[in-house]
Amino acid sequence: MARVVVDVMLKPEILDPQGQAVQRALPRLGFDGIADVRQGKRFELEVEGPVDQAALDRIHKMAETFLANTVIEDFVVKVESES
Repeated sequence: MARVVVDVMLKPEILDPQGQAVQRALPRLGFDGIADVRQGKRFELEVEGPVDQAALDRIHKMAETFLANTVIEDFVVKVESES
């Protein structure tokens, strides 16, 4: 088994109200010096069998059609660990 991670983030030009809310709260909680916060999603997929190019292509297609809204979000697929 292998773990593949799909990280999904809003595109830089898209407003991130959740990230802004976190950024505004940090100084009140004593965490100064943070210039910007962007909030995203992380999907961890346990993949049966080898993570070859065909498997990565399938995961990329899954991310493109289901996990991310590619109009407003970017995503990155990466293999985190293999057994």
